[in-house]
Amino acid sequence: MTKILIRGAKVLGGEQQDVLIDGETVREVGTGLNAEGATVVEAEGRILLPGLVDLHTHLREPGREDSETVLTGTRAAAAGGYTAVHAMANTFPVADTAGVVEQVWRLGKESGYCDVQPVGAVTVGLEGKQLAELGAMAESAAAVRVFSDDGKCVDDAVIMRRALEYVKAFDGVVAQHAQEPRLTEGAQMNEGLVSGELGLCGWPAVAEESIIARDLLLAAHVGSRVHICHLSTAGSVELVRWAKSKGWNVTAEVTPHHLLLTDELVRSYNPVYKVNPPLRTEADVTALREALADGTIDCVATDHAPHPHEDKDCEWAAAAMGMIGLETALSVVQHTMVDTGLLDWAGVADRMSFRPAVIGRLHGHGRPIAAGEPANLTLVDPQYRGVVNPAGFASRSRNTPYEGLELPGRVTATFLRGKATVMDGKLA
Repeated sequence: MTKILIRGAKVLGGEQQDVLIDGETVREVGTGLNAEGATVVEAEGRILLPGLVDLHTHLREPGREDSETVLTGTRAAAAGGYTAVHAMANTFPVADTAGVVEQVWRLGKESGYCDVQPVGAVTVGLEGKQLAELGAMAESAAAVRVFSDDGKCVDDAVIMRRALEYVKAFDGVVAQHAQEPRLTEGAQMNEGLVSGELGLCGWPAVAEESIIARDLLLAAHVGSRVHICHLSTAGSVELVRWAKSKGWNVTAEVTPHHLLLTDELVRSYNPVYKVNPPLRTEADVTALREALADGTIDCVATDHAPHPHEDKDCEWAAAAMGMIGLETALSVVQHTMVDTGLLDWAGVADRMSFRPAVIGRLHGHGRPIAAGEPANLTLVDPQYRGVVNPAGFASRSRNTPYEGLELPGRVTATFLRGKATVMDGKLA
């Protein structure tokens, strides 16, 4: 068993402390700890956070290994400070059976860079017609607790109700991709002033908000948990805020790109900005930031969506939707939330580790930095500033909207159960 002493880090952005890791757990937290027999990591000026947890990652394996694999995706996650990710179900074949989710789970175990918790499909083949094997996936070795047809909306109200009822038996949650399909037929970007000027078919906010409103009512009716994926509009924020005020069991996530980017960028017709849900207006961005700050939005989730070069380097209408985000998420959150004074680092730990781990019922992650807790930790240099260069990414894909943008913060070390997966800013 190895010992590592992280010396002089600001735990959750507070006072400087030493953290002694002994094997897979934190042995002691304090000042002036004995470094005898330990590898010392000098961390003065650095922020120590619990390992980040992502509720929404597309690892693409099985079936689309040309864009990402579990290995490359978890390496990207570790580089971004993550110790656990939830792998979405829209693979080929779809993760709608115990066999497929166990395959993804085992691939994660073999990678060794972060834990992979599969998300099970709500419906067979993501087709929205028949419930998938929810119970079998929950009872599998993968112990699935989050179910989503992400990429597609569970638009049938009866199917959604049955799914919400079913997951109650094992404390599961249905994570909804809120997109009313009839209202978004042929949609290319956010419906608004910019779409009108560009002549692109608009994607109205009400397409998201109408599904959210329905599902909040359904979840309250059956007494179940519902989670809203990649919430993107000011109206959606108000709906979730209203539901929470009534004590309903709803949680929601926002992506880093919806905290920073707006539909004005689509004027370039650069397909890197094409994403689902689409980039919205500055007013929406402001509402999302405020909602994350006050806790209406529970967590930040990357919606890391890798694509091969040929699926993005084409005309706008033909381009795939999605952006990668695991390696830049923390920097974007620092830029939009910490450096603006909306969140402190303890708040970042809450929104990017504690809460997503609770929502996903993920044990061993999102824990306090304290003696006896698993040593899943992330060390951040908040003073660093650098220009985003995707050529150095660990992800297999390069479809980042931040290329050439200067962002703050850098993950200098990541520890998964006491093992360094990143050290000195490089993958171990």
